[in-house]
Amino acid sequence: MGTLILVIGLGSFAACFLIFYLMLVRRTVEGARLEELTREARGTGATPWTSQLSADQIAKPFAFFGQLFGSKPSQELARRLSLAGFRKPAHIDIFLGSRLAVPVLLGLLVAALVQDNTFLFFILALIIGFFIPDFWLSHAINKRRDRITRSMPDGLDLLSICIEAGLGLDQAIVRVAQELHLSHPQLSEELQLVSLEQRAGTPRLEAWKSFANRVNVESARSFVAMLVQTDRFGTPISKSLATFSDALRTQRRQRAEEQAAKTTIKLVLPLVLFIFPSIFIVTVGPAVLTVMRNIGHLAG
Repeated sequence: MGTLILVIGLGSFAACFLIFYLMLVRRTVEGARLEELTREARGTGATPWTSQLSADQIAKPFAFFGQLFGSKPSQELARRLSLAGFRKPAHIDIFLGSRLAVPVLLGLLVAALVQDNTFLFFILALIIGFFIPDFWLSHAINKRRDRITRSMPDGLDLLSICIEAGLGLDQAIVRVAQELHLSHPQLSEELQLVSLEQRAGTPRLEAWKSFANRVNVESARSFVAMLVQTDRFGTPISKSLATFSDALRTQRRQRAEEQAAKTTIKLVLPLVLFIFPSIFIVTVGPAVLTVMRNIGHLAG
């Protein structure tokens, strides 16, 4: 019976892990380029089977679990998923379903593997498993913010070049979004949304303010504020973009220098806990053994 429970738990965990992997996998730059070159070499536009699986198809098993939390998901959860780059309704169903699936899987593993204090570890597994999706979502939001922050200077430089070449701001946004599709996919996606909102009739400044709210990055807010001031006072946007891009690169370099300066303090704890005891044992240990041996001879 115990072996059967173990097999069921491991199989359920593997199935859930496969589902999350298919949903949350993100192509790297090298992988996207290799896939594009492969399609060009074959002369067809066929995509691998993993990309043919949509989030709607994966969300079907999780729709029932999502209904247990209520008919309407909270706006805060939708906003957090949007900050992480997941904007489809199916992503909400998958996330709510994972809040039940992950604790159940961890509970089955604890019940199958733990022999002592099973009930206590079972309760802990349920609590930890319930909060694992929230921890992952916070990590995904921070990771996406960091990538957008790092890609902002490159995007603004390219936008400035396009404007200086004679393109308008709206056409330059479309061009930059196309050029950054492989190197900076997060920023490219946001710029494409800005272009789509403007085509739908949203005023330019309102579309950029929505961009700042979606990204929720300080550099994006400063960029939108710069666009508002440029539009209000009629200053050349290309010069403003070049100046703002240089300021962002200076800030990024200063943050890197700050992180490098913190490494000295961060190394103190591992030095004291791991390296210093080893050095102490190697240097003082032989002397202590020699003293103890001599004292034993004297006592004998």
